Amino acid sequence: MTAPICVIPARMASSRYPGKPLEPLLGLALVLHVFERCRLYEGFAEVVIATCDEEIRAAAEAHGAQAVMTAGTHERCTDRVHEAVETHYPGIAEDAVIVMVQGDEILVSPDMIADVIEAQARTGATVVNLGSRLYRTEDQEDPNTVKVVAGADGRALFFSRAPIPSRALNADAPMYQQTGVMAFTYGFLDRFSKLRQTPLEITESVDMLRVLEHGLDLIVVYTDTETLGVDTPADRDRGEAQLSTDPLTERYLYRPT
Repeated sequence: MTAPICVIPARMASSRYPGKPLEPLLGLALVLHVFERCRLYEGFAEVVIATCDEEIRAAAEAHGAQAVMTAGTHERCTDRVHEAVETHYPGIAEDAVIVMVQGDEILVSPDMIADVIEAQARTGATVVNLGSRLYRTEDQEDPNTVKVVAGADGRALFFSRAPIPSRALNADAPMYQQTGVMAFTYGFLDRFSKLRQTPLEITESVDMLRVLEHGLDLIVVYTDTETLGVDTPADRDRGEAQLSTDPLTERYLYRPT
């Protein structure tokens, strides 16, 4: 398989917002908005939803989406994606590209997906993460929002739930959040699943810190377009309002599936 595949991990048992994948926005379940927006990128060989929940599988298949069932014990979305790829694509090549889009990335766009795929192809990096600009002070200070900083060469320097870079000397310095949009090679996913957890990863509860603490490169691609990961009912309401005015929404919501 030469074209990248897209895997959308989703589960009902979110600690902050249980059941959110099937919460309706403009009449369509959240995870199905993500599925449809990923399908707008025309370069994927396939887009699948990886889940451990029968409710999500049933909703996906009723919509015409393919669901891959995984174990319910995964704490990290990358582990769910790894299992889904390993079982659904047996014999997949080490250098095959998998794009993970978390099931709550409600504003993901084809351009964002293209950016991470292009960066992976250009740099040969085994993992690329999209970082999106944070404009609101409340988002910059929110510990539920993971911030990222990278060097001039695009390599990630750190992820934190605290505001980084500091506001102390330059209140106008741009701040970016880590999004749930990543491109991996399968070889990276396989290796990452076997790496031991690391101290900073545990402290910040950010699994990509495991990559940095083990001395591996992680490339960050920045976008100034705002994204939104739905973590709370308030995020759901904010996301629905943004979807209602997003021109991409009309490309899938008001046409037959």
